[in-house]
Amino acid sequence: MKRFTLEEIGKIAGVSRATVSRVINNHPNISDSVRRRVLEVIEETGYQPNIAARTLASNQSRILGLMIPAILSNVFTNPYYPRLIQGITHACNEANYTLTFFMFQTPEEQQVGTSRIVNNALLDGLIVNADYNENSLIERLMKARMPFVQIGKPIDDMPIHYVDADNFLGGKIATQHLIDMGRQRIGQVATAKNAAGEERNEGYMAALEENDMEVDENLIVPGDFSEHQAYRVTKDLLKQKPDGIFVQSDWMAIGVIRAVQEAGLRIPDDIAIVGFDDLPIAVRDKPHLSTIRQPIESIGSAAVETLLRVIENPDIGQQQVKLPVELVIRDTCGGEPGIEENTETVEEAS
Repeated sequence: MKRFTLEEIGKIAGVSRATVSRVINNHPNISDSVRRRVLEVIEETGYQPNIAARTLASNQSRILGLMIPAILSNVFTNPYYPRLIQGITHACNEANYTLTFFMFQTPEEQQVGTSRIVNNALLDGLIVNADYNENSLIERLMKARMPFVQIGKPIDDMPIHYVDADNFLGGKIATQHLIDMGRQRIGQVATAKNAAGEERNEGYMAALEENDMEVDENLIVPGDFSEHQAYRVTKDLLKQKPDGIFVQSDWMAIGVIRAVQEAGLRIPDDIAIVGFDDLPIAVRDKPHLSTIRQPIESIGSAAVETLLRVIENPDIGQQQVKLPVELVIRDTCGGEPGIEENTETVEEAS
């Protein structure tokens, strides 16, 4: 197929090369009739702009990258990621940006691929999902001075731009609800893989301490965001006779529910359960899961919006966007079904 140039498109449409360029770049000072005529020629010819040339001319490619540092199979089995990607994709489309994905099959592939990302001259910026407590990619991005935003609070309070849900508050209100339901031995299926898990654990402990309840480390087990691992460790947790369990993700909560039911215990009569995320799997089976709803799609959209602010204002101060969470009460924890809005303020700082 012939590759048309701007000059050829202009000749067919009866306008100058510069006018074609202004139409492609959505310049406002173009009449509707001229814009329509040029766009019709572009559609008829199948013209595709030369991205590399546009990048050299404008110093912008209008391409953003998304890196999810997780094994590829996990991305397509964990329902969290499709909702996050949907929010990111929608925001990119709204801003007329192209999104490119960086995902890998193995940690070894990721290590090699990181160099391609850091040195990719066609990217205007990058969104990184913080899956693990690992800083090497972030350090390389900072050194390369590539604009980027992380989804998830950074570990070690690194001075980077990030967007996150209020994980501390989520852990706190989940645990507080279990306390309000009269539960005395509240366990937790947790994870230490990233800052989100650490903050949810801090919220859990804060709720216990504010109610003068002892933090019993024997009631905290590592689920590591895995349904199978959560199922396995819950069997050990049940030996401690909890009457309530806060689970740091809905995905893990499915494994927790299965372990509790196999032990012949009733939910919520014997053990009440609250998850975190409000994924579709929360209502896939009975009993429906009570959970902390975080605005996953909005987090993705906010990450794009924050990254575009950073790209347009390179000297902007650190962007820290924290979005609110709420408790959704269903079958597994008792109480009146519905959404319990929190009353604590969530800050957006910069």
